[in-house]
Amino acid sequence: MSLLARLAPHLPYVRRYARALTGDQTTGDHYVRVALEALAAGERTLESNLTPRVALYHVFHAIWCSSGAQLEGPQDDDQATDDTTRRLMRIAPRSRQAFLLTALEGFTPTEAAQILDSDFAEVEQLIAEAQVEIDAELATDVLIIEDEPVIAADIEALVKELGHTVVDIAATRTEAVDAVARKTPGLVLADIQLADGSSGIDAVKDILARYNVPVIFITAFPERLLTGERPEPTFLITKPFQPETVKAAIGQALFFHPRKASKQAA
Repeated sequence: MSLLARLAPHLPYVRRYARALTGDQTTGDHYVRVALEALAAGERTLESNLTPRVALYHVFHAIWCSSGAQLEGPQDDDQATDDTTRRLMRIAPRSRQAFLLTALEGFTPTEAAQILDSDFAEVEQLIAEAQVEIDAELATDVLIIEDEPVIAADIEALVKELGHTVVDIAATRTEAVDAVARKTPGLVLADIQLADGSSGIDAVKDILARYNVPVIFITAFPERLLTGERPEPTFLITKPFQPETVKAAIGQALFFHPRKASKQAA
C-alpha cells in the first residue's frame, strides 16, 4: 500500500489537530504539508511499531516542535481569533499537546505518550496541568438534573471541587425548566430517567430551545440516546461513573462549546 493510501484516512484529523494546536488553519496546514513532504522525501519515516495514525501524528510533532512551537506569540488581541483558540493558546505548548491529543483527537494517554516521545506518567501530569488551567478559567454555574439524591450529591461535590457553582438540583423535567428560568446555567449535567417518570432528554430539549448551553448526560441508560435516530450527544457518561471521567468531560464541554448569543425569545 502506498504512503498516501495509508495516511489519507487520517489527514483530515491531523489537519484539525494542527489547526487547534497552532491556533490558525493556514499555519496548521503548513506544518502538515511540511510533515508530508518530509515523509515523501524520505527525510522522516513512519515508526513501524506504531499504528499509521499514531505514526503520522508523531512525525507531525517532530516537525512542529522543531520550529512551530518556538515561534508562537500571544493571540489575545487578535480580533479574528475565537474564544476557544485564545484559551488554547494560553495553555503551555506541552500541556496543550497532551490535552488536545486526548480530548480532541481521542488518543489514549499511552498513544499520546508515543506521539510526544514521552511516558504515560508525564502525559497524565500534562493533562492534569491543562485541566487545572481550564477549570480555573471556565468556572461557571451548573444545573444538575438528577432524581437520585446520593448520586446528585456526588455530582455536586465533583462540580464544586472543580471550582464551579451548583445553582440548582432538579429531579423532574418541570423542576429543570423552572430552575433555568430563574438562573441561566453555563453547563447542564442531566440524567435521562427522572423522578416523576419524565425525561431528562425532554428537559434538555426544552432548555436548548431557549439557551445555548453545553450539556453532559450522565445515565444508566445510554442506549436511549445512542439510537442513531437523532443528533447524539457529544458528552455521554454511563453510570456508575468514574469521578475523573466526569471532571474531564466537564472541562472539555466548557472548553470547546462555542460561545453564542442566547436563543431566548424576546
